[in-house]
Amino acid sequence: IAGGCVGCGGCEGAPGAAVPARRPRPPALLPLLLPLLPLLLPGRAAGLEVQRKFLSPTLTNNFALDGPGSRVYLAAVNRLFQLSGGELALEAEAAVGPVLDSPLCHAPQLPQASCEHPRVLTNNYNKILQPDPEQGVLVVCGSIYQGLCQLRSMANISAVAVRFPPGGSDSVAVFPSMLNVAANHPNASTVGLVLRRGGGGGARLLVAATYTGFGSPFFPRNHSLEDHRFENTPEIAIRALNARGDLAKLFTFDINPSDDNILKIKQGDKARHKLSFVRAFLQHGAAPPARRPYAYLALNTEANAGDKESPAHSLLARICLGEPAEATLNGSGETKKLTESYIQLGLRCGGAADAFTRLVSVFPARELLFGVFERAGPAGGRGRPQSALCVFRFAEIEETIRAARNSCFVSPAAGMVTVLDSVVQGTGPACEKRNIQLQPEQLDCGAAHLQHPLAIVNPVTATPIFTHSGLTAVAVASVNNYTVVFLGTASGGLLKINLDSTMKVISRRSILVAYGEPVHPIMQFDPSDSTYLYLMTSYQMTRVKVAACSQYSTCTECLAAADAYCGWCTMETRCSLQHECTNFTGANFWASVSEGVQQCPSMTILEPEINIDKENPALIIQINGTIPNLNGTNISCDYGNNIYTVARVAGDYVNQFIYCSLLPHEKYPAFPDDQDHVVVETSLRVNNKNIIRANFTIYDCKRIGNIYPKRAWWQGVVALGHWVTVVGSLKLGGCQHRAGRGSSCQKKIDCPQIVPAPLEPMPTGVSRNILISLANATFSKGTALECHFGTDGTFEARWVNSSAVECVHVLLHTSEKSHRFPVNLQLKDKPDRFIDSPGMMTVEVYNCATGSADCSQCLGREDLGHRCLWSETSSSCRLQTEPPQVSEVCPPPEIRKIEPLRGPLEGGTLLTIRGRNLGRRFSDILGAVRVGGVLCAPLPDRYVVSETVVCQTGGAPEAFSDVVTVNVSREGRSRERYSYVLPVVQSIAPQNGPKAGGTRVTIRGSRLDVGSELRVLINSSKQCTDLSRTDSTITCTMPAVELTTAVPVCVQFENKSCASHNITFKYEKNPVISDINPKKSLISGGRIITLEGRGFGLVQNVSMAVRGIGREHTRCKVHTDTAITCPSPAASNLTVGSKPAPVDFYLNGRLYSDERSALDEEMYSEEASHISKFSLSYYADPQFSTAKKEKWIKHHPGEPLTLVIHKEPDSLGLESNEYQVKIGLISCEIQIVSDRVIHCSINESLSSSERQLPVTIQVGKFNYTIAMLHLGGGETAIIVSIVICSILLVLSVVALFVFCTKSRRAERYWQKTLLQMEEMESQIREEIRKGFAELQTDMTDLTKELNRSQGIPFLEYKHFVTRTFFPKCSSLYEECYILPSQQLSSQVGSQVQETHPLLVGEWKIPENCRPNMEEGISLFSTLLNNKHFLIVFVHALEQQKDFAVRDRCNLASLLTIALHGKLEYYTSIMKDLLVDLIDASASKNPKLMLRRTESVVEKMLTNWMSICMYSYLRETVGEPFFLLICAIKQQINKGSIDAITGKARYTLNEEWLLRENIEAKPRNLNVSFQGCGMDSLSVRAMDTDTLSQVKEKILEAFCKNVPYSQWPRVEDVDLEWFATSTDSYILRDLDDTSVVEDGRKKLNTLAHYKIPEGASLAMSLTDKKDTTLSRGNISLLFPVLPTDESVEHKKSHRQSHRKKVLPEIYLTRLLSTKGTLQKFLDDLFKAILSIRDDKPPVAVKYFFDFLEEQAEKRGITDPDTLHIWKTNSLPLRFWVNILKNPQFVFDIDKTDHIDACLSVIAQAFIDACSLSDLQLGKDSPTNKLLYAKEIPEYRKIVQRYYKQIHDMPPLSEQEMNAHLAEESRKYRNEFNTNVAMAEIYKYAKRYRSQIVAALDANPTTKRTQLQHKFEQVIALMEDNIYESCSEA
Repeated sequence: IAGGCVGCGGCEGAPGAAVPARRPRPPALLPLLLPLLPLLLPGRAAGLEVQRKFLSPTLTNNFALDGPGSRVYLAAVNRLFQLSGGELALEAEAAVGPVLDSPLCHAPQLPQASCEHPRVLTNNYNKILQPDPEQGVLVVCGSIYQGLCQLRSMANISAVAVRFPPGGSDSVAVFPSMLNVAANHPNASTVGLVLRRGGGGGARLLVAATYTGFGSPFFPRNHSLEDHRFENTPEIAIRALNARGDLAKLFTFDINPSDDNILKIKQGDKARHKLSFVRAFLQHGAAPPARRPYAYLALNTEANAGDKESPAHSLLARICLGEPAEATLNGSGETKKLTESYIQLGLRCGGAADAFTRLVSVFPARELLFGVFERAGPAGGRGRPQSALCVFRFAEIEETIRAARNSCFVSPAAGMVTVLDSVVQGTGPACEKRNIQLQPEQLDCGAAHLQHPLAIVNPVTATPIFTHSGLTAVAVASVNNYTVVFLGTASGGLLKINLDSTMKVISRRSILVAYGEPVHPIMQFDPSDSTYLYLMTSYQMTRVKVAACSQYSTCTECLAAADAYCGWCTMETRCSLQHECTNFTGANFWASVSEGVQQCPSMTILEPEINIDKENPALIIQINGTIPNLNGTNISCDYGNNIYTVARVAGDYVNQFIYCSLLPHEKYPAFPDDQDHVVVETSLRVNNKNIIRANFTIYDCKRIGNIYPKRAWWQGVVALGHWVTVVGSLKLGGCQHRAGRGSSCQKKIDCPQIVPAPLEPMPTGVSRNILISLANATFSKGTALECHFGTDGTFEARWVNSSAVECVHVLLHTSEKSHRFPVNLQLKDKPDRFIDSPGMMTVEVYNCATGSADCSQCLGREDLGHRCLWSETSSSCRLQTEPPQVSEVCPPPEIRKIEPLRGPLEGGTLLTIRGRNLGRRFSDILGAVRVGGVLCAPLPDRYVVSETVVCQTGGAPEAFSDVVTVNVSREGRSRERYSYVLPVVQSIAPQNGPKAGGTRVTIRGSRLDVGSELRVLINSSKQCTDLSRTDSTITCTMPAVELTTAVPVCVQFENKSCASHNITFKYEKNPVISDINPKKSLISGGRIITLEGRGFGLVQNVSMAVRGIGREHTRCKVHTDTAITCPSPAASNLTVGSKPAPVDFYLNGRLYSDERSALDEEMYSEEASHISKFSLSYYADPQFSTAKKEKWIKHHPGEPLTLVIHKEPDSLGLESNEYQVKIGLISCEIQIVSDRVIHCSINESLSSSERQLPVTIQVGKFNYTIAMLHLGGGETAIIVSIVICSILLVLSVVALFVFCTKSRRAERYWQKTLLQMEEMESQIREEIRKGFAELQTDMTDLTKELNRSQGIPFLEYKHFVTRTFFPKCSSLYEECYILPSQQLSSQVGSQVQETHPLLVGEWKIPENCRPNMEEGISLFSTLLNNKHFLIVFVHALEQQKDFAVRDRCNLASLLTIALHGKLEYYTSIMKDLLVDLIDASASKNPKLMLRRTESVVEKMLTNWMSICMYSYLRETVGEPFFLLICAIKQQINKGSIDAITGKARYTLNEEWLLRENIEAKPRNLNVSFQGCGMDSLSVRAMDTDTLSQVKEKILEAFCKNVPYSQWPRVEDVDLEWFATSTDSYILRDLDDTSVVEDGRKKLNTLAHYKIPEGASLAMSLTDKKDTTLSRGNISLLFPVLPTDESVEHKKSHRQSHRKKVLPEIYLTRLLSTKGTLQKFLDDLFKAILSIRDDKPPVAVKYFFDFLEEQAEKRGITDPDTLHIWKTNSLPLRFWVNILKNPQFVFDIDKTDHIDACLSVIAQAFIDACSLSDLQLGKDSPTNKLLYAKEIPEYRKIVQRYYKQIHDMPPLSEQEMNAHLAEESRKYRNEFNTNVAMAEIYKYAKRYRSQIVAALDANPTTKRTQLQHKFEQVIALMEDNIYESCSEA
């Protein structure tokens, strides 16, 4: 305890020295050892963390990331996956195989090539996966079709971005070299790299592929000479990759005739140069000023060492890409000629003798190149590393290349560089000296006139910095001045090693990613967050967090882990990554590993001991380590239990001190009962978080005397080390706090104290005097003292002299054998004051009557100083009152028991002898124990006086048996005899077992249970455990060994020599479990799992456990050397469908595991106990029922029984032998088992005393009772059966008679019904066939017919505005705007202006009123341009109850017209009013806002959207919208249309569907008409068309290029048919030839007039004076039918009835129409919901941002609310209005039928914008059902559109105002604002008083006196002069 009270000796040492604050310091070695801890403790937690996984169903090949890391592309065999970055969630996938292919055939994309070889189904292995973000394409090359490549969309990989070869009309000439890009074999390597070019030259693809043609090991072994690889697929090529350019050049390598873009090895040299490529990467030159971009290829070659070229196995090849001025980091620039700049050099990892020669993976990290190498061939010795990590410097590589080129051309040096003469494009055989000076670029990149390509002979060498077995991948990061290397392994692990600046390993961590799956050689960091690493294993894509810092709870743990990523975040008191720590950029907020453990934050309390009596104490705290400047922070001291005190900062930033008030006195913690001090922990609290802590002590000297009342002062005080002094004389002695620490204190040796001396033991109850010596007794002899012995009583103390005191007549008692009493002196008048007794003097008191049961025990106490005497008469021990005359002799020893009774001849057996009088002391029995004549040596530590002797037997020359004797003055003999025997070991079984141990062996022999100790030694070193033995056997468990060998077995008795000779046990290889089947179990368990493998003959017992799921181990059974069966354990804690659980097997009690190298065990020790090779999936128990799900089955005994059991589908895949069906106790033989049904039968008779038997089915341990079998009675059943049969016979006769009479009648009715059914079925079949045919053909026809090249009849902006703003009659106009009737003249095409009062024109008011009104309107206009007035004005009107919705809309539109010239001002007004509206709705239900148009501002918003979206509507949406309307019209006209109801065969709206089958035939008519700019046309009509319908179609054909407002009307034209050259007829709907039925006339049709195909007709304008029957004269007309079909009305009732049976069958026509129009609808929706780059929707972005801002201000975070606001403001407010009213946009005729169809489309659009899911069923309206399938897709488009708007850059107010000003300027002077103002004034006049009151109530308007100005307007407008024209 550091501090408190100190007694007399408190100042030992220098006088006056203050005690320093004792802060514990770590040993000096600790900082050195801490970084080594992770290496010494491989079992520490992994420093990595698997964050996300994606499992591939097939073997993975490659992966790639897009630029920002937002997507991950994964290529596997036959599959492509697009995953989201971070989450690895599947976004898209595509199947790319298998396909029919042959490596001997050209790709089928080559049209001119044929193939004679058979094509087989071939898997597609991905070879290249390279994204090109600039073009938005992903280059995907596979092994099929000779290595064909595809360009897929990066946004959606399931879509092919550029189809190549294009095919169709765009076909280009394709050559094999354009298709044969990648290697065409699964095991042949290919690497690719996308190169960008400067100056708009497009992209290129660098490809390096292993040769797979003739002569290579990959070529099919069928002796074929057809090799498509040599000419078309060079080893290295640079190919064109301009996806947007000329497709004829795509993937070609003759990009430029001058470019030499391939490197191809000659055919004869292919066998010697087998290249395997590892990786291609880009790197800038290291040496300035070059910084050239290079492409590097890392590869391995199998070239022979004797060749002229480089013998190195691992190579690095370099290609120049262009000048640095043209280059960017991703490799742009003009590509050099490939072979000119190509140069290769070897990479060697390790020395020449023991190099790791095969490159596995590389990773460029700035100026360094990291590579993982492995040894070619097997490892040397056991445990020797097979792979290593080496580091090369790019600067060294570049310098080597420059020196080599210089050596080749300037100063040739032998053996340094050679020319690659094996390359087809090479220039010469050798280097030669040139009289030229090479430029730096030529030294780097070569030139055309120099030899090329080159190979450097001597490799660049590096020393391995880390070795390990099975490394497969490397990735490197530089973090906080450390280099962190991530290494993938072949066993599916990921290692992380931290390197310092000298490349020394300072720590390493590991994690298991995917057990047994090698890590792919390329790993990549997440571009958006480099603290995550992407890696790929055989079947898994994984995202790993590079550090798991949170596992370290303290700063010391955190920094000692030596993980470069992790550091201590001081202010958050946690270990974290740097960027995860708040304010990590600030000084001392985050401590890194490089700063060391000593920089961990801590605090020291400068005065750690505080006296409880001190006034106003304070803590002074010194801050140490990494802590930021605390000035300005909220700091306090935390004492726990919510006790805080104020703290303040002092000192400078380097040495910070904290002054802290101590906690209040009343809140001091309670002192423990046995202590005079209490330790308090305090924490420094910064910003409400405790960051560091320390302890201090509060002490109270006054408590010492109470705590140690019977102990010396010095002892009690010094034990605690507190500062005290003894005050006054001994009488007044006590402990107090000493004020100063001066030199006045006494030393410990000065205190009065008892000198300890030994005292003779005294008997109980006998009085004695005891002398006590004193030292330093400086007080007078008159001081009264008392002797105290720890009992209640005290005894008088008499002074003998100045240094001695005698305790008089001390009488002490004890009932124990012996007891020690403490001897103390105390002041007589102060009983609690004791004299110091440093040695604690004691006196022993003994009782002879206790603890002595016999003579030897009694007399033996003499050695202890006890004077005891044995009385033989009373057999008791008593106190000796007088000295004995002669020494007493005890009776002879009595031996009652010996054990064991047998022992080996060699002796050494521990023989235990029990009895009485076995000696008084150990010396009595020394040499006194014998077995016969053989001495037995007693063990002193196990001797119990008189009772027990344990001795070790000596050796005997031969076997014998004799009694045991003990001779202590007299001899005692045992009744039992001890035998010396010779144990014999004969055999061991079994004689072999696995080296993992656990084999239970039995050693046989005779007399094996002898002796006291037995050991069975294996190979003289390891022991056989769990021994048990009998006379003839020893059973034990064999230990594990390292090697498979025969070992000697030694049976050792009493640690002597081996009793066994030539007995050996052979250790064999461990059993191997290769597979388990099945891999599924039911939850109840018990399914038989079969283990396959070898070596099971060595296994004695097997058990199986499922980790985390199984309840217990299940016992297994060994069948053969290769088969074991185990019942699966039942699952306890399991959710069905959870991932497979690992399975453990225990062979001979040892956990089974695969053989692993020692290094693997070291690296993965933390996971070793968690790895299992096998797993078991658990599924729900199967469900069974009877065929009809009945619970009772009746059965008559004696009959055969067959049961049919239904089974629910499950995933267990159970076999038939796994089912067991029983009825009672009798098994039911299973005959048929399928997925759903089990058949079983019982042939024997079922008999039971029970009438009911359970039918049970058992699978494993799952036992289920399906039903109860009820056994029927015997004789009773027969009698009952006869009676029932008789009754049934009588009833049958009666029934037969009745049946015969009625059957004839029924037969007739049946024949009739059957006929009707057949006819109805025939009709339905015919209708469906027609519908199908129409659906297939109509789409094509319609697309052709609508190929409209003419202009679209858009309305002008002003007419669009007036129609949109005033869709119905407003209060301003009781008459709607009406187009003037067309004057029927020859000028049919002349433009007629639409008139509207608000359009620019003269303001028609009487002249005498004009001056006042103009002045009033001007003043009113000024008021309206005042924001405060206008807002108050609008609110005042809206508050009036009689101000209807119609008035509000009208006011909003008038305001829009009036303020059209100031749209930015109008927008600000609208926003202010919207804010008020949002405030009002936010408090109620914010989702309802803007849903309807019930306020002025909502209509203003509609108008504002219409103005802002007009340009977009006209330029983007207009054309698809117009085409859709034309398509609807065309489709309706394609079939029959009812002239009266308007219902048609083709429609989108069920209410307008003609539910009859009217047979209509088309008629092509040759029509002439002098109008609309055309003379004659061929017009298509239907023979069921009335004459009015024919005229409409003719006008449509002739006038389609003229706006509808300028068409003649149907009533204004006549149609004349020229039947012959002389005869002609005027064709009308009604004339004298009309057919009359039931007193009514039918309308005439083309069929009625029998007008043939190709008839000639003429149409002309009618004479107005000619009066004809108009349609208005007819009250009711029939639906249209051709006259020749009128006979159908006279057909039988049966047929007319049949026609009306199933009108719903015609609903399929809705689908036919929908299918035909689908493309046009999709185009329209796409146009509405897409964003053009050149015309972004500025207004939409601005308004949506405004809505988001308002929601944020009000804390509305629900995304659904925002979505609804946006939907209500744009799609529902503007687009739906336009979709329903095309006449607002176009000058066209919108019929009621078209309106109904557009309503269906508008409904689909509304549903797409809605968030609620449609709950549709068969009873839902067809209007909603029709597009239900498309709605989800449309909904995604809407959400994507909203997101695109959200992601647009925000608009500033200035940009928006500029845009609005431009819109105002574009359409200025289009509207008469005075008329609008005058109309607004009418509202002002009507609510004059309310407006004035509102202006008065508003402080702002009142202050600016706007109410007076408003009164002024009223006065001007209401002048008397105006009275005369107020009605004008």
